[in-house]
Amino acid sequence: MVLAVTALALGATTWVVARSSLARAAAVGLAAVAPVEDEGADCPVPGSTLPPASSRLPDPFRKLNGTRISARSDWRCHRAETKHLAQRHVYGDKPAKPQSVTGTVSNTNITVNVTHNGRSASFSASVQLPSGGTGPYPAVVVLGGFGADTATIRSAGAAVISYDPLAVGREGTPRNNKQGAFYSVYGSSSSTGLLVAWAWGVSRIIDVIEQSGGSILRADATGVTGCSRYGKGAFVTGAFDQRIALTMPIESGSAGSPIFRGIPGESGAQPLNSAYGEQPWLGDAFGSYTGNPANLPVDTHQTVAMIAPRGLFIMDNPHIDWLAARSSSVAALAGAEVYKALGAGDNISYWSDVQDGTHCASRSEWRVPLQQHIQKFLLKTGNAAGVFRISSRKAGNLAEWRDWQTPTLADGPTTPPTTPPTTAPPTTPPTTTPPTTTPPTTPPAGGGCSASVSLNQWTGGFVATVRVTAGTAPVNGWTVGVTLPSGATVTNVWNANRSGSSGAVTFTNVSYNGAIAAGQSTEFGFQGTGTGTGLSPTCTGR
Repeated sequence: MVLAVTALALGATTWVVARSSLARAAAVGLAAVAPVEDEGADCPVPGSTLPPASSRLPDPFRKLNGTRISARSDWRCHRAETKHLAQRHVYGDKPAKPQSVTGTVSNTNITVNVTHNGRSASFSASVQLPSGGTGPYPAVVVLGGFGADTATIRSAGAAVISYDPLAVGREGTPRNNKQGAFYSVYGSSSSTGLLVAWAWGVSRIIDVIEQSGGSILRADATGVTGCSRYGKGAFVTGAFDQRIALTMPIESGSAGSPIFRGIPGESGAQPLNSAYGEQPWLGDAFGSYTGNPANLPVDTHQTVAMIAPRGLFIMDNPHIDWLAARSSSVAALAGAEVYKALGAGDNISYWSDVQDGTHCASRSEWRVPLQQHIQKFLLKTGNAAGVFRISSRKAGNLAEWRDWQTPTLADGPTTPPTTPPTTAPPTTPPTTTPPTTTPPTTPPAGGGCSASVSLNQWTGGFVATVRVTAGTAPVNGWTVGVTLPSGATVTNVWNANRSGSSGAVTFTNVSYNGAIAAGQSTEFGFQGTGTGTGLSPTCTGR
């Protein structure tokens, strides 16, 4: 893609996702990394049932039979339903592991040989080991060879596998005559798009690493990244192979992480028909949705959800309208709700707060979080929390796109669902200092409610997350009062209505979170200037 580049100053919304742990997910069988490419291959999937058309994002927790999942253990087979819809309507089918996959792994190269139903294909990828440490090493597969900070990846202790996706799915070919290793095996008229073909190639590289004995590279510690069209490929690759521990798409644009429903309304974004027609990235079936994405039974927030609870770090560029960063932030915000419901809220990060607008530049803002993600998900030596830093230039508002609530799923400890701020940002980024919590001032009585606050404070501003809990009886609406310190002002609120901005401020429920079952909770949040120290909320239920 040839893109105009504009370097402009920007602000940022910063959100540190509530901490949870990999152990919570593992406690209910949701391993951070699966031992197989597709854990849900044995799950029955209804063949013809589709959710109704809607301009809002489909409910990522709703099964094809119309019911919603209620336990974390439901996620394995519900993910299989989501994968089925995504393949059928967006990306095309990703075949299971071929009948024969062989190859070699050395300090400098990986070879892959595939045979299936009498057809064969081969390709290779180069390897650069880290400059220090001893093997076997984790590795990050870099699609396309540009835009990824390979120096930081290697200095963090991971090898770099440089993979040419075009050898597996070539661009510049018509849809009825696709070329490359994938199509040599499955036919040039396959309806599967290039993104899934590229993902298939990465999966075969992992197959070979698994068979190699693990003396050089570790098959259980693989990441994937890429920028622009290869960011699209990295995003889809991580979604379709559960052996990938860390997915890091960069500036992926239309056909990547941005929600399809948001792109037509985002000024300057690459239109859906353009993304579909520029290259056969998406599956052939997507062509019927380019003019009416509301009819899609899935959207990219569910592709995000397919990666959960594994590591995901989405990097976006808000300076170039073509890249649809606003729609991408909505996909991340909505997908984060699935992560939180699964008890893995700190495994997803989104970052579009960057100063340099150059497409696929190596950015200083991403260097530290890149290192932290490699340490956490590949080396298993870190535990940094997920971070949302959304540029004010392209800040999406999840409330505009959903009419569903995040459930509290059974099976083990739960992480209370929270919603990151989606509109006006602070001018100074918050720190990642663990929030403090003020206990409820009054225990919830029979039909009443209580409120507690978690505070993330930085110089000149703060974000407060308020948890509203029903007593021994349900409430059908709530009002929370907060008295702000002198000089503090509320600048933004989410998941609540607000009356006043300084001094005594009142918050009331919105349409979807007023009803709280006995003993259950919901949350809202607000952002302010000044200090939030000493907040003591009160709650009245109806």
